[in-house]
Amino acid sequence: MIGNNKTEANNGISFEAINRNKFVSMYAFILFFMTTITAATLEVSSASFKQEGFIPAIYSCEGKSINPPIEIRNIPDGTRSLALIMDDPDATKGTFVHWVAWNIDPAKKTIPENSSPGTEGKNGAGKNGYIGPCPPAGTGTHHYHFKVYALDSKLNLQNNAGKAELEAAMEKHILAKGELIGLYHKSK
Repeated sequence: MIGNNKTEANNGISFEAINRNKFVSMYAFILFFMTTITAATLEVSSASFKQEGFIPAIYSCEGKSINPPIEIRNIPDGTRSLALIMDDPDATKGTFVHWVAWNIDPAKKTIPENSSPGTEGKNGAGKNGYIGPCPPAGTGTHHYHFKVYALDSKLNLQNNAGKAELEAAMEKHILAKGELIGLYHKSK
C-alpha cells in the first residue's frame, strides 16, 4: 500500500522524519563550522592603542615612524610562522601598503615597538620595512589595518616581495587570522 506522500515515502519512512534528520544534520554542521571559524581567529592588539582607536603620533610620519607594539594571542597549534600586512584602504590612490613581514616566530607572540620581525618586504613606498601613517592633508581620518596570519609553514620569499607576493605565497597555508584597526588623522 502506498501511503500519503506528505507523510510516507515508498519504504514507509515519513518525510517528516527525513526532513527532521536533515535539519539536525545541517544544524550540527553549522555548529561545527561556526566553532571552527571561531577557533581560527587570532586576537591582535596593541598596548599603544585600542581596536578602532587612534594610533599615537610617534608611530606616524609626524613622529618617529616606528612600528607600534603588536600582541598576538590564540595562535593555533601547528603554526610554524606568522605573517603581517598593514595597509590603508582609505588612501586616495587605492590601498597603500605600510608594512609587510613574514616568517615571524610564533613563539614570541609579541612584535616589539621599533622592531624588524621576521623578513620585511616592500611597502607602498618601495622600501623594506615599516612606514608610519601619513594621510594627505584634507583626506580626513584613515583606517590602518594590521592583519596577522598564522601559517602552517615558513615562506620562501625574496625580501623584495610585496603584499601581492606575500598573499599569493600564504594562500593555502593560513591556519588563522586576526586584525587590529587603528585610526590616524594628520594634525598639520
